Amino acid sequence: MAVNYKKELESASKTMILVHEPDTLIRMVVRMIVQKVGVRHAGILLHHKERDSYILTVSRGAPGLKIPKGFARMDADNALIRFFREHLDKRLFNDGALVYGEGKKLLKSNKITAKQKQLLKNALYQMEIFDALVCIPSYFGSDLLGLLLLGEKKNAKKFGRDEIDFFSALASDVAMAIRNARLFKELEAELEKKRRLFIQTTIALAAAIDAKDHYTHGHTSRVTALSLEIALRLNEGNKEVFNAKFMEDLHIAGLLHDIGKIGVPESILNKDGPLNEEERRRMEEHPLVGVTILDPIKELEESIQGVKCHHERYDGSGYPEGLKGEDIPLIAAIISVADAFDAMITDRPYRKGLSRKEAIEEIKRVSGKQFDARIAGVLVKLYDEEKI
Repeated sequence: MAVNYKKELESASKTMILVHEPDTLIRMVVRMIVQKVGVRHAGILLHHKERDSYILTVSRGAPGLKIPKGFARMDADNALIRFFREHLDKRLFNDGALVYGEGKKLLKSNKITAKQKQLLKNALYQMEIFDALVCIPSYFGSDLLGLLLLGEKKNAKKFGRDEIDFFSALASDVAMAIRNARLFKELEAELEKKRRLFIQTTIALAAAIDAKDHYTHGHTSRVTALSLEIALRLNEGNKEVFNAKFMEDLHIAGLLHDIGKIGVPESILNKDGPLNEEERRRMEEHPLVGVTILDPIKELEESIQGVKCHHERYDGSGYPEGLKGEDIPLIAAIISVADAFDAMITDRPYRKGLSRKEAIEEIKRVSGKQFDARIAGVLVKLYDEEKI
């Protein structure tokens, strides 16, 4: 049954758009050629920019491309690479494709110079090493991204013009797809690099907050760790509740929940005694100060809710907005419990910290009033299991 190359090309092109892994893309293309065209073996040499060399990325078929020791990689000065990089007249080579038999005939003609004949002769020798009858270049602009090497067909027939055209068009699509896949991977790497930098900056900011409030050193990291532990326990048995994005938002919110204290005078933060009414008002402004600091960073929209609302209370008596019950963002409700527990067990100049047992009893007493009972219950379970 004849292969509809136009249909196969359209189908392959649509699939390639969706693939963001270059190696996966290449394997898919080579597998399709082996299966649809019926070649005995096929492989792709792909350009690695860092080394400026072409590496045999994938080989398919039986017995597969012959790969003599040391030939799985071609440097830029390899004759076959130079042949396609120096852009000889494509009209002589099936619009750029090099077919072994036709190359042999061209060596006996007067259509190319003696220098070109020597390069072609060396290029054909490289094809012999790989037992390849056809070599198709894949370009992006003027850059040679790779070479598609094909062995003989299983039926031993010559490659027809329609097949060569198919390979050339496919190679062009592959070049674009590989370029897109590489850009996608580079973008992912850049985003991950920025994410790590942001987390490190966030941790540095958290350390600055702790350093300003001498009596709660380590509070931020403890609240963050406890908040994440509570969320993980809430998520047990139902992995759809909190996805990776929620956990990252919670992590950042935990680290930054007290960032607004940067705007609170140290005389208030480190006062050796209870706060008066004016000082308490200034202290209670810190969630909104935190929002003002973080609001320009649009990616922190969910984390900002944790910063803003972690002093709201389940019965509506909290601040800054007096939110009640389910209106309190879950991120903030989790941080609220962790924050209060750590504050209770921390020594202050005007009072001794409670024992963990005493703090847990207080959490139980105000559960459903100050705190979401479900979250408070998780904290109690963690204490009972000696996890905190």
